[in-house]
Amino acid sequence: MLFSESARKKGFSVVAVAIRHDTSPALAGYVDKMYWLNLRDFDRLADIFRKEGITKVVMAGQISPWRLFSKEVADSPALQHILMSIKDKRADSVFGAIADRLKEKGLELLDSTTFINEHLPEKGVLTVNNPAWFVEEDIHFAFTLAKQIAALDIGQSVAVKEKAILAVEALEGTDNLIKRSGKLCRGGFTLAKVSKPKQDMRFDIPVVGLNTVRNLIKAKAKCLAIEAGKTLFIDRQKALELADKQGLIITAV
Repeated sequence: MLFSESARKKGFSVVAVAIRHDTSPALAGYVDKMYWLNLRDFDRLADIFRKEGITKVVMAGQISPWRLFSKEVADSPALQHILMSIKDKRADSVFGAIADRLKEKGLELLDSTTFINEHLPEKGVLTVNNPAWFVEEDIHFAFTLAKQIAALDIGQSVAVKEKAILAVEALEGTDNLIKRSGKLCRGGFTLAKVSKPKQDMRFDIPVVGLNTVRNLIKAKAKCLAIEAGKTLFIDRQKALELADKQGLIITAV
């Protein structure tokens, strides 16, 4: 929605291909035309864009990672061909293969932050409260670990408390990591979410938002540290207002 709204303000028309069970129907109000596809219909993408005269495309939003093992993916010859052609099923491997397939079809995959750079916070504490020295130590500890995990393309988030590693993100995603961390300690933990050292900005960029903040508050987290200039912050104003009200610290490192 952010991408489409910004693109249209800049004079572009936007045609969206929405994925059933993942894309919000509300997107229809932000685009000029919208097509609904199931994952198994992947090969129709190129036909739709060709019909619309489109050659430049952007990946925006998310496909739930667990759908990698769903029946519809298993029933799609096109997706099975892609999955069989890659050495593993890490995010960069999967999305890189999809990008190559789109390129073969004459489609150029653009940077996911195209038109929405204002939603990438720069360095600094974003909330009213500043982290205490011991929280600062957890931030840098978690940030360094998260970078190492991200380099292996395992995940992009790590939760720590008093320099103890509570949880490392994998296929379950950030929200489930937060819930798991909350169960492991009595709150007070720090979550670091980072980009990969060689982040391909066309896909899988780190994203946080209002829902992230709500989950952190519910889990009694102390701090959220994101990577400055590389993390998309959705519903930033509402998220920061809620964080300030509940005493959650958010900082861009």
